[in-house]
Amino acid sequence: MAGGKGTRISSVASDIPKPMIKIGDKPVLQHQIELFREYGFNKIYISISHLGNVIKDYFGDGSKFGIEIEYLEEKIPMGTAGCLRLLKDKSATYILVNGDIMINFDVDRMLKCHHANGADITLFTHPNSHPFDSALIETADNGRVTAWHNKEDYRSDYKNRVNAGIHIIDMDTIDFSQDIWEKDKVDLDREIIKPNLNSLKVFAYDSPEYVKDMGTPERYMRVCEDYEKGRVSGRNLNKRQRAIFLDRDGTINRHVGFLNKSEQMELLDGAAVAIKKINDSNYLALVVTNQPVIARGECSVEELQKIHNKMEKLLGDCGAYVDDIVYCPHHPDKGFEGEITELKIDCDCRKPKPGMLLSLAEKYNVDLSHSYMIGDGQSDVMAGKNAGCKTVYIGERLWDLDEKPDYITGNLQDAVNLILDREL
Repeated sequence: MAGGKGTRISSVASDIPKPMIKIGDKPVLQHQIELFREYGFNKIYISISHLGNVIKDYFGDGSKFGIEIEYLEEKIPMGTAGCLRLLKDKSATYILVNGDIMINFDVDRMLKCHHANGADITLFTHPNSHPFDSALIETADNGRVTAWHNKEDYRSDYKNRVNAGIHIIDMDTIDFSQDIWEKDKVDLDREIIKPNLNSLKVFAYDSPEYVKDMGTPERYMRVCEDYEKGRVSGRNLNKRQRAIFLDRDGTINRHVGFLNKSEQMELLDGAAVAIKKINDSNYLALVVTNQPVIARGECSVEELQKIHNKMEKLLGDCGAYVDDIVYCPHHPDKGFEGEITELKIDCDCRKPKPGMLLSLAEKYNVDLSHSYMIGDGQSDVMAGKNAGCKTVYIGERLWDLDEKPDYITGNLQDAVNLILDREL
């Protein structure tokens, strides 16, 4: 989709379409085309309108870029679903991409997710630094989209999962007989997908890979910086990742004993600043937390999600985010009133065992030997050691262990600074 005017970024380039703004030495649209060519695609449709002749003159028939290009010309703007209307007689599965975003992701991985779920539509979702002005997606445990909140909708606490502007769509599942298609302009997300979440099988492909909007001058400059520093291609999950694993209680938020209500969630001073530094680095920010309150029957899974939503909302207000959160709900000690018996087990995920770190390492292709575990407890340090990570202990108390933490510092901000200073 390359027909938008890009009014918010007109100060950067007003005489060319937004997809033709250069990142490095080539237009953002060329970066996209080269990515899909790398993954074996041999034909691309480009939907054009505003200053579309500039795009046609540059790319031509695509032969000089090693790919066939066909143009879908919108005489008048038809909205984000306009290109689907122009393709409705060409039955196929399409990857639909906003032409003005910088992307680099494992396309095969997303396609496998789409087919494995038997999805009609798959959305690329991820956390971002401005969730307060983005559309937020809710999913069930299996990844199926259950709710969609536009940026003008009321949101209290929320999971920072944003619709990133990449869709996989099986055209056979779109009902073009609906009255909505009689309009001149149709919005794909608001008028086609969101109202039909119950009838369409819509799933999320949730990933920390590089998909960034460059719709404002500030965001454009950030994308340019990321490109120059190798962060764009480096986030593709076909490449080994580095991660900073974070304990939760006492590391990110104030420790209040067995925290079991969202009202108790309060970020520690400097935590959001520290996590934003991780976001701006070459590391993923991954939370691994023991939550025995679940096994003890003191907190439901639903309430724990509310607690994490509160944490993500507080971080998002500060422009920070975590790439994923996993928790261990188990506890080995049995025989207490109100406990959930099936969760009272000696598991492989409860720290100091490394199960949570290992599962995230597999999920995101993490090189554990070049990753770190930060926490305020002995179990955090040992979990990091057991997973093969370097470790940073927050606090002053030492204990009698054969293996001490690699580093000891005062708080999360100091710990992140220490790691990033070492990297430099």
